[in-house]
Amino acid sequence: MVSRSRVAALAAFAGLVLAAPVSGGAPAQFRFSAAQLSAGLRERMRHNSWRPGCPVSLDNLRLLRMSYYGFDGRRRQGLMVVNADVVDDVHAAFKRLFDAHFPIRRMRLVDDYGGSDYVSIANDNTSSFNCRNATGSTQFSQHAYGRAIDINPIENPYVYANGTTTHPPSRPYLDRSHHRPGMAFDGGVLVRAFDAIGWGWGGRWPLPTDYQHFSRNGH
Repeated sequence: MVSRSRVAALAAFAGLVLAAPVSGGAPAQFRFSAAQLSAGLRERMRHNSWRPGCPVSLDNLRLLRMSYYGFDGRRRQGLMVVNADVVDDVHAAFKRLFDAHFPIRRMRLVDDYGGSDYVSIANDNTSSFNCRNATGSTQFSQHAYGRAIDINPIENPYVYANGTTTHPPSRPYLDRSHHRPGMAFDGGVLVRAFDAIGWGWGGRWPLPTDYQHFSRNGH
């Protein structure tokens, strides 16, 4: 016969086991791949983000597929075209962002928006390659080389010398002292991820300041 004290001890142990937190399992895996551009994607880009005379050939670009977290906390897969020589850098930076659950609104090719930087920004799209000039310049942007990335451009606006920005949804984010999800700021997850790979951040430029912009060459 089992004594009452033994039964009580077993019951107490069972209660402790049932109350223990359940493990969430292995951490979510960051998925990343890089591939040469397919014939179909090349043809599509020729009508949108690339044209003859661009400073990088289609052969030197790579299509990336990578994991990221949306603002709803759900894991998603995004697409991005970058220069072949920055694939490793981009992998390292975005793995840091994924591991930190940093939220990204969306990650689609700028070709989905007809190659329009303005429309891509309006959709808060994170993107890289686009054969265009730098804002307010006649010189190619680093985006035209596939060596720059704009991240959450609504939360991280381009701010003109007069302190304004183009897209109305970005205006609340002109106040950079109030740190909200998806924002870039010194000491934050996003800026630290690109500091770690040696890329420059447009948020450190004097006006005009480009909070969304990260680039290998710092400009």
